[in-house]
Amino acid sequence: MIDALLSSVFTVILGIIFLYKWVIIISAILSWVRPDPYNPIVQMLHRLTEPAYALIRKYIPTVFGGMDLAPIIVIFILIFLETFLGKLFMGMM
Repeated sequence: MIDALLSSVFTVILGIIFLYKWVIIISAILSWVRPDPYNPIVQMLHRLTEPAYALIRKYIPTVFGGMDLAPIIVIFILIFLETFLGKLFMGMM
């Protein structure tokens, strides 16, 4: 029973990480085309990504040659978490 619960929790967490990586990628691609800031989808993407970007920008200067590196850093962190949690889960089984 505990194994099923832990398996479900890990699956949900890994799914959230997977989806958030795509939110970051979509937000980064949209930033290249200067979308309408009043569009509800653009506002939602901004609300979902800006807290993570702000946390990264607080510790690491992320603007390099006019390009914001915060999305790349966040994606690398998410890949690390996904890999670490996946290996941790497989080690528990």
